[in-house]
Order: sequence, then structure tokens, then C-alpha cells
Amino acid sequence: MTDRYETLAARIDERFGAQMTRVASSCGELTFVVDKDDLHEVATALRNDGEFGFEMLMDVCGVDYLSYGSDEWTTSSATGTGFSRGVEREPVILDEADEFDAERFAVVYHLLSLHHNLRLRLRVYTGTNNPPVVKSVVDIWNGANWFEREAFDLYGILFEGHPDLRRILTDYGFIGHPFRKDFPLIGNVEVSYDPEKGRVAYKPVSIEPRTLVPRVIRDDNRYSADLKGATDG
Repeated sequence: MTDRYETLAARIDERFGAQMTRVASSCGELTFVVDKDDLHEVATALRNDGEFGFEMLMDVCGVDYLSYGSDEWTTSSATGTGFSRGVEREPVILDEADEFDAERFAVVYHLLSLHHNLRLRLRVYTGTNNPPVVKSVVDIWNGANWFEREAFDLYGILFEGHPDLRRILTDYGFIGHPFRKDFPLIGNVEVSYDPEKGRVAYKPVSIEPRTLVPRVIRDDNRYSADLKGATDG
């Protein structure tokens, strides 16, 4: 982290205190977690206060942390266990759940200060509500309009106060949210032209689910630093 960003982090801590919690970074980027109830106040201050001046919203994206940090495959040696888990595992459908894990869904905001030439990332968890809801920031950064529609379309996150919250990438009749980790990889329906009906028609998906064998990391001269350059045999 450069001195300029450490100075910015110190100013944010002094100005917002417990409203913003810094996230450790391994790539030199500054990220803070903001409670969704404080989002509107914090975002307005970051835009309007001259010491921050984040007048541009570069991106808004959703994140699904379902199974985050869990290893799906054992890759240190060849194993049939990981493969069978992938083949036999049924998708976990949680759309009908009464509530989600408090940190399953998040909305991430990427901010840019043109005046100070600084970037900042904000992360807001949606909480346990189903459907997940956060306040829209369209009235702060008008460019959030289509970004929030994309997050709604792909993750099912609702943005309270958005002027026109509807799907933007999927079809009008699409069911579900394809970037959720419990959404089936083969989808739910497929689309094709029906010559008898004279129009495009939906029908149940006919693709057979399959799981690819994961890459196995073996201790040979492709991966081991001690063996690199050594010849076989």
C-alpha cells in the first residue's frame, strides 16, 4: 500500500470511524466494508467532501459468497473423492429460503476521484433478508443505474429506490439469477425456433450435466522448485 493510500485510509478512519471497516488487501488496493444502513450517508460524503472527492462511480457488481473458502477439489494428489463429490452433488437451491447467511450476498462499489487520482472500493453485505436488498445510489451517482440493474438480473439483489429496476441481460421471461452459485450450470430451459408455432419457444433443458476432472498438482519437475530443470529418469 502506497503512502498516498495509507493517508486516505487514515482520513477515512478519522471521518467515518466505526461506519467503515478496512479490509486487508494483498494487492495494494483500499477496500472498506460499510453497513447497508450507512451506505447512503457514507457514499454521499465520499462524493461531496473535498478531501475525498469520489465523484465517479466506475462499477457496481454483486458477489455471491456461498461456499466461499471451501475447497471443492483435493488437488495435491490424485483422488476419486473430489471427483465423486462433484458428480453426485445436487445443487443447493436456496431461493425459497426464509433468510440467507448474513454475508452470503454483497454489493461492491468501485469509486474514482479524478481530482486526487485515487480509487476506493466499498463492500456492502445485504444481510439475511430474502430477497437481498440494499439502497440504490442512483441519486448519488447516476451511472449506477445500469450497474444496479445488472446486479439485480444476475444475483437477484434488489435496490431500494431504483427508478427502473428490471432485467438488463437475460430474457424477459427468464427464471432465476444465473450468477448465483446455486444456479444450475446447465440452466433450467433452452430456447429454439419452433417452425410449427412460428416463433421462438422454451422447453426443458436437454443438456446432460457433467463434471470435468480437476487439474491434479503432482510433485514433479513441472511444479516442484527442487525438481525444475531435472531430467526424467
